[in-house]
Amino acid sequence: MSTLKTIYLQHLNGANTNATLDANGNMTVTGTVCGASSNMFRNRIINGDMRIDQRNSGASVTASGAYTVDRWYAASTAASKYTVQRNAGSVTPPVGFTNYLGITSSSSYTAGASETFNINQGIEGYNTADLAWGTASAKSVTLSFQVYSSLTGTFSGCVGNGSVNRSYPFTYTISSANTWTSINIIIPGDTTGTWATDNSQSIGLYFDLGSGSTFRGTAGSWSGSNYKGATGSVSVVGTSGATFYITGVQLEVGTVATPFERRLYGHELALCQRYYWRDNFPSAGYTWGTGSAWGAGSGYVYKKLPTTMRSAPVLSYGTLSYLAVNYAGNLYAVTGLTYYQNWTGDGGCLNVSVASGLSTNGVVIYMTQTGATYLGFDSEL
Repeated sequence: MSTLKTIYLQHLNGANTNATLDANGNMTVTGTVCGASSNMFRNRIINGDMRIDQRNSGASVTASGAYTVDRWYAASTAASKYTVQRNAGSVTPPVGFTNYLGITSSSSYTAGASETFNINQGIEGYNTADLAWGTASAKSVTLSFQVYSSLTGTFSGCVGNGSVNRSYPFTYTISSANTWTSINIIIPGDTTGTWATDNSQSIGLYFDLGSGSTFRGTAGSWSGSNYKGATGSVSVVGTSGATFYITGVQLEVGTVATPFERRLYGHELALCQRYYWRDNFPSAGYTWGTGSAWGAGSGYVYKKLPTTMRSAPVLSYGTLSYLAVNYAGNLYAVTGLTYYQNWTGDGGCLNVSVASGLSTNGVVIYMTQTGATYLGFDSEL
């Protein structure tokens, strides 16, 4: 007779389905298996395995309030207290991962009461509306991740709303230094407060690196405060040279942590590009667009974005003088670059200025004339 083993399948809504598995691996299910329990995009965190790094391409960033790898923001109310870099320290990632976000403390710093140091990710309301937070039907979620630190003890983080007046501090323990540790935390849904269901920030997930008393509260309960961590937890910025590495961050509906959702690279990149896209121009002589001249000193170029962004993006660029307009075989240095009229979420016209030399309605080619540079389109929360 086959030996039966009882197992349980968990739906995303937390309900259990009873099933049996015989010695040959055949499963018999009692109840209903929800298709949503195995679908993609159960992880509400984007780039939780830190693969995508459009802004920095693996370079180190000194945290004074800046994005690091895509979607992850390094908050710092005092400048230059820690650095952030994908795969900092070159340790071996956990099995199944190739990247992690690495934080290194730059000094021994004691945070003031109103100071906070954390890495965080904001989650768009369109991606969390089903959680029904702020109502009596609020669903619990499970946060899971892999963490590695030169320090040991009780660390903390927080989940909060976009209005920064609801927060749930949580704690977790790292018992062994310089060892990857798997963490699972159940967070009950908030039945009060305002939680966005549109394209603004609904949920913020924070990993505290050393915050003052104003930003730390009691772990394990919802509060009407803007906390980023829990009282008494470890301060990474408090020890010079301390390291804190993290990857495999997942936030999902239910009370059981499922294996990390490994989305295809192209899917993950497109999810990141909804919030930020960098159009890289790799070398001199690179053509990045064509258009027409408005007059002697300006022209336009249409830029189509690879995906619809969350909102009309903010424009940034690298070294402006590296850009040029090619008209009738002559190069004219770009002196200004702005949006022309209203920019939509999927593209629009850029107004390009030069000193002179163009002719109205003349066809122009936009090129790089000196070296590598870029255009950045930012629609972060």
